[in-house]
Amino acid sequence: MSPPTLQADYFDGHSARAQRVGLHVSGTVLWLQGDGVERQVALRDVQWPERTRHGQRTAHFADGGSVQCADASAWDAWHHASALREPLVVRLQLSWRVVLASVLLLVAALWALQQWGLPVAARVVTQALPHSVDTALGDAALQAVDQQLMAPSQLPTQEQARIRSAFTQAVNHLPAGAVPPWNLVFRASRIGPNALALPGGTLVMTDELVALVDGNTDVLTAVLAHELGHLQHRHGLRMLVQVTLLGTLTSVLLGDFSTVLAGGAALVGQAHYSRNAEREADAAAVRVLRAARISPAAMVTLFDKMAEKRSTSAAHNAQPPGGGTRDWLGIAFASHPPDAERVRFFQDAAAAR
Repeated sequence: MSPPTLQADYFDGHSARAQRVGLHVSGTVLWLQGDGVERQVALRDVQWPERTRHGQRTAHFADGGSVQCADASAWDAWHHASALREPLVVRLQLSWRVVLASVLLLVAALWALQQWGLPVAARVVTQALPHSVDTALGDAALQAVDQQLMAPSQLPTQEQARIRSAFTQAVNHLPAGAVPPWNLVFRASRIGPNALALPGGTLVMTDELVALVDGNTDVLTAVLAHELGHLQHRHGLRMLVQVTLLGTLTSVLLGDFSTVLAGGAALVGQAHYSRNAEREADAAAVRVLRAARISPAAMVTLFDKMAEKRSTSAAHNAQPPGGGTRDWLGIAFASHPPDAERVRFFQDAAAAR
């Protein structure tokens, strides 16, 4: 039986003129026969580009020549009838089962990278950076916070000193070298009761937070111990490194042309990292409170006050100008784990004393 033949256009690589030829395979040779064309090419010297389900089919020769066929179905049928085996990568690409398995494997790999790979990488990078980087970031952050979110504190100097002294006494119970440098400052806030830990050692406490807990130094010490945990773990710098790595990764995977989508993925990932950082800071707070013989239940008092404030705000706070609702908790609590989880953590810590 004669080998199957396919009609195709032949380009000799020297001119743009197409010549109609018939293609057939004989042994290990590809034959091209047409008007004024009689050529044979060893199959090993033919490059068969990866094909897709649709579109023109092409084969290239080492001397720059090529054959093209616009009838993809006819080409594929001839290719199969001529016992020309598709490359493995093509067969895999055209299998929906393999594609589905590959997608699932990629999703699992990215999830594992987000869960473990990037946090570990961020820790390594953070440890390699000098603390002067934290200081520079903290100075810039405090300037931005003062310009956009805060105003000078109205809290009496004696009250500030009392809170600062209570916290100093608490951290003095920790082993030498376990307390990073810190400096407590007070501000009146445009974001309500809050406390912030800035890279480099600045702790910011708002007048509104002091008022919320009626100046209870046990509660305020618990809050500051939590913020000190952020400083101990260098969370501010680590979060910056992590979101930079995550943003770079999503940009590479999704392409620079999709910066909005890439930014959204990075934001979701960063929220996850922030919640883990909050859990680490809560654990650090418990260590400070236990060393100072203050019950970790002091933090539960804060959550009770927060819940009461939320309830009051919901009942009396109308929508602010421009629409939307005023989030009196502000940015510091935005990425914390749910209150119920944190309350259980501190209640369990208090019961375990």
